[in-house]
Amino acid sequence: MSKIAFVFPGQGTQYVGMGKELYENNELAKREFDKIFSNLDFDLKSVMFEGSEEELKDTKNTQPAIVAMSLVLEKMLREKGIEPNYVAGHSVGEYAAIGSAGFLSMEDAVKLTSLRGKAMSKVSGEVAGTMAAIIGLDADKIVETLKSVDGIAEAVNFNEPKQTVIAGEKEAIGKACIALKEAGARRAMELSVSGPFHSSLMQPAGEILKEALEEFKFEDSSVVLIANTTVKEITKVDELKDELYRQSFGPVKWVDTILALKEAGVTTIYEIGPGKVLNGLIKKIDKEIEVINIEKLSDLV
Repeated sequence: MSKIAFVFPGQGTQYVGMGKELYENNELAKREFDKIFSNLDFDLKSVMFEGSEEELKDTKNTQPAIVAMSLVLEKMLREKGIEPNYVAGHSVGEYAAIGSAGFLSMEDAVKLTSLRGKAMSKVSGEVAGTMAAIIGLDADKIVETLKSVDGIAEAVNFNEPKQTVIAGEKEAIGKACIALKEAGARRAMELSVSGPFHSSLMQPAGEILKEALEEFKFEDSSVVLIANTTVKEITKVDELKDELYRQSFGPVKWVDTILALKEAGVTTIYEIGPGKVLNGLIKKIDKEIEVINIEKLSDLV
């Protein structure tokens, strides 16, 4: 029998006024957003609906904003009777996935995301790191080439077969970009980000998060999460906590995640949240999977 997966986007998909249309025009969306907003120690509503692009780009705001909008849309989709067999999320999107699967309540999933965003913001401010997108070179070749680069430069986001993101020390990433172009990359460009996300330099953020996880009430799930870092199927709390700890300084294996969903019998994927980034990536991994975007009220008619 064909199966359904819900997938959730990561950082970079945020935009000014995100979620406002839903809040102002749908009673269920307003109710769910208000639950989320009242569970936080800062005014996420103002940041999402009225905040500047600069405010939204701040990691500690970006992450809960994306997860909040994604989870409200997910509730609205479930109201239509559509339920997932599997969930997955790209980077911070994994936090929307755990809320969707019921490991945590929706509002606690956003609260935990907020703590993650603060931890990552703090640590990235303490290390001189960055990220770069490498286009047109196989991931294996990238990993091999990075071994010869001095300093910390790691492949961290395996987005699609010919697009991998690397992260690490600023100087090492600069050298890596030169080496990867020489190895045959079509493009190697530094990204405008505030830190070396998903690299080993972010391990201190993982340690902060590990402590924070103990403050939340998790439950096992009947919906299967495909983990970012290991691509394992997760339904148990202990396994999930280990994944969330490692994910802040471990890789996002998106290509393998989509292939695992296909292998499990998934034929339809709903990308739920701001933007259509994952749709583009999924099409480059496997053209046969149907991808449906859920971002606006009109997508839910």
